[in-house]
Amino acid sequence: MQDGTLLAAVDLGSNSFRLEIGRHEHGQVRRVEYLKETVRQGGGLDGARNLTAEAMDRGYACLARFAERLAGFGDGQVRAVATQTLREARNREVFLARARQVLGFPIEVISGREEARLIYQGVARLLPQSDEHRLVVDIGGRSTELILGRQFDARLMESYRVGSVTWSTRYFPDGQFTPSAFEHAEIAAQAILEEAAALTAPVGWEVAYGSSGTVGAVADIVAAAGRPPGVISWDGLDWLVDRLLAARSADRVRLGGLRDDRRPVIGGGVSVLRALFRLLEIDEMRPAAGALRHGVLYDMLDREHRATDVREATVSRLVARFEADPRQGDRVGLLACHLFRQLRPGAAAPESALMWAGRLHEIGNAVSHSDSHKHGAYLLDNVDALGFTQDELHRLSLLVLGHRGKLRKLQADFEDEAFVHQLLCLRLAVILCHARRDPDVKGLLLQGAGRELRLSVREGWTAAWPQSAHLLRQESLAWQKTPWSLALA
Repeated sequence: MQDGTLLAAVDLGSNSFRLEIGRHEHGQVRRVEYLKETVRQGGGLDGARNLTAEAMDRGYACLARFAERLAGFGDGQVRAVATQTLREARNREVFLARARQVLGFPIEVISGREEARLIYQGVARLLPQSDEHRLVVDIGGRSTELILGRQFDARLMESYRVGSVTWSTRYFPDGQFTPSAFEHAEIAAQAILEEAAALTAPVGWEVAYGSSGTVGAVADIVAAAGRPPGVISWDGLDWLVDRLLAARSADRVRLGGLRDDRRPVIGGGVSVLRALFRLLEIDEMRPAAGALRHGVLYDMLDREHRATDVREATVSRLVARFEADPRQGDRVGLLACHLFRQLRPGAAAPESALMWAGRLHEIGNAVSHSDSHKHGAYLLDNVDALGFTQDELHRLSLLVLGHRGKLRKLQADFEDEAFVHQLLCLRLAVILCHARRDPDVKGLLLQGAGRELRLSVREGWTAAWPQSAHLLRQESLAWQKTPWSLALA
């Protein structure tokens, strides 16, 4: 990525959608433009956890405006991520299908821990370099993320289903503020967040930071009231609750530093923040400039190189955790990528996913050798894997599920040419490496014309490797039951 390249991060949050545009300059990202719109998708989930038509329309309208600003950006310059509301929404695919068309770029639904990791990266990148042990808190619309870390290393990441929109709707209906409502809201938040106290105590931290959302709003309010800027204390929180109670309702609150878009959710956000102060014994918290969107931008830079791509480290951890054979995994992955390059010469091939699938294809053996491909797929669909989106993990799980066995039972899109080519190359690599040693692939050539695929071998190869030849013939028969064909020559 060259200096001067424009990058953009789109954050589809539960309360607001945000667009951050920055310029890459010598390893840093300098802000060019920032747009934020209050969409309140988190308040648009009905009792069945479906997004209402109105909530979806608000989202489409905002993304259309973002799309106009992103005109001219290439695919590698934009990354859009969605958080808790779309993690929860049962009809999220309905929304995402149109949202991707409106925005013009893919939208990734990230897990809670991945959101926490990216938040920490955003905060750490915009803080001065320090060896301090940090607690980072982000109170969003429907979730709260807690991270312990040092420098750029996030060591503990958790996400909890408690947020300013959810708590405001549940405990302050119609925006009414009463002492009992604040008491109940804070106790309920503590009940969900109490695990955080047990998790953070053994690790410890020195300085607490709050990222965006509620923490930023509270910091602005107490600073406008004349308290020390850049810090939130118990005294400031008590004062703020007194002011909210005096107003009696959200629409009557008049406080310096409180924006109109934050007024309807300030009661729920303050309740969650007070619960965290009490549980984690926080004396004061500092608002941080960095946030999720900044972490997304810097993660785009990190993905430029394997050494800094967190997904590489995650795959290595999964291989070690489930005791897969790393040499066999590398052997299969490298051969699969070699075949893929033959099949799609010069293409912008998604080889990383194929290499990861090769390294991970045997993790199901940790559960049972019987149906290990099914166990491996299940693990990938359900494991917390830092750096990966849910869609990326599901695609990996399909490759692992399909690396052997019958193809017709694989619930995959056989109209997706890139996926079919990846799947074929992985299956062929597993066959050719069945003896768990480097295979003889001299003279092997994989080619394709439309849906007709062809694997050629040199003269004498079949006689030299009869078992591999037999397995390849069986593989050719398996593809006859799909819209694709594999011929051997």
